Amino acid sequence: MLPPSFVTSSTVPANGDLNPYGAAFVPAGFPRFGTIATGDLLVSNFNNAQNLQGTGTTIVKIVPNDKPVTFFLGAPGLGLSTALGVLRGGFVVVGSVPTTDGTFATIKPGVLLVLNRTGGIVAQWTPATAKIDGPWDLTIFDQGDHAKIFVSNVLNGTVVRLDVSVGDDGVHLNRATQIASGYAFRSDPAALVVGPTGLAYDPQRDVLYVASTADNAIFAVFGAANSQHDGGKGAQIFADSAHLHGPIALALGPNGHLFVANGDAVNSDPKQPSEIVEFTPQGRFVAQLSIDPAPDGAFGLAFTQPRQEFVSFAAVDDNTNTVTVWKLPFENAGQ
Repeated sequence: MLPPSFVTSSTVPANGDLNPYGAAFVPAGFPRFGTIATGDLLVSNFNNAQNLQGTGTTIVKIVPNDKPVTFFLGAPGLGLSTALGVLRGGFVVVGSVPTTDGTFATIKPGVLLVLNRTGGIVAQWTPATAKIDGPWDLTIFDQGDHAKIFVSNVLNGTVVRLDVSVGDDGVHLNRATQIASGYAFRSDPAALVVGPTGLAYDPQRDVLYVASTADNAIFAVFGAANSQHDGGKGAQIFADSAHLHGPIALALGPNGHLFVANGDAVNSDPKQPSEIVEFTPQGRFVAQLSIDPAPDGAFGLAFTQPRQEFVSFAAVDDNTNTVTVWKLPFENAGQ
């Protein structure tokens, strides 16, 4: 699926945080004079240095073949999730699903933090204001001065759309709408919690794709950008038990195919550990790649926008606390 041109780098910051979850590239048009810039890769960490789940506090900027730079260091016990995205107006959005001791018994609903381009907190969206309950992943339809942020909630099995406006002074939450629900969710002894995770939005078709880990399936929610009601799970488009093993992070490739990371918490197969699976929006399996010989390593995924006939693709490995970035010829991306 991928050519041999790649770089693998550490995701462990100076404070020792572990378990990289979210991955996001800084998009073109991002303002200058910050500590991150267009093309930088950001990774959020879910665990602290003691490897307690839901206690990581850092977002790092990846430095190829070297130690990462800490872009954001939050208060103790945040538990920064896969919900990581960057607005080209100059802001980073990240989800927090915290615990106090690394167990589901102490898990909390969390918040969404909005950071400026130097890593300062400029807004904090709560369950009451943003209809979130365990913001586990997100994807952004970015239109410059306004955007639609789709967020999956792992603690109640729903997806919400946040309609926001973006200005020099910050990101303003104008409306929160629950647009999908009914995805299975539960605690898990190894993964802490499983539920709806990866989101990928196709603006050309106005379709939001949802990777539902506990359902071991991918769903399509049509009319997601403007829907004012809860459409349930949407249409199931991919439930291939031979290739899906607890799908988590999800990304839409430049070739129009979907790429999903298998977390191995559901329907695990020791012969197919830590797989990234490529399939079409119509549900046809294309290819898969194991990123770690042990299970449970695959998580966050991200693509850059194509530039100069190339696209970069990033995948974290939370077994080794690393991220690998492949540079792909655009015409062959995902082939």
